[in-house]
Amino acid sequence: MAAVNVEEFQKTAQETLETSIKSFSELTKGVQAISAEVADYSKKSFEQGSAAVEKLFGVKSLDKVIELQSEYLKTAYEGYVAQANKVGELYVDLAKQFYKPYEGFLAKLGK
Repeated sequence: MAAVNVEEFQKTAQETLETSIKSFSELTKGVQAISAEVADYSKKSFEQGSAAVEKLFGVKSLDKVIELQSEYLKTAYEGYVAQANKVGELYVDLAKQFYKPYEGFLAKLGK
């Protein structure tokens, strides 16, 4: 009887380890995807800001300065909102993928 329990324990421990490895692998992939997305957005944002500043230095009238600044702010805001939504979706996907390996394991424990 005790040998059966030890075997079951070893099997459960092995399944737990494998599930944890899969889960943390998904976590690593998700964090890398989020990091790459944030780095890409930061680079684009910096380039757009630099281009806007260059345009502003070439302007001769206050009206044109206000127009260019307004266009830049609108574009920057829209880009930020789109990026925030995209990163939010990546976090949701990350959470789903992180917990996915545990679904089957937890179902087995519940029986």
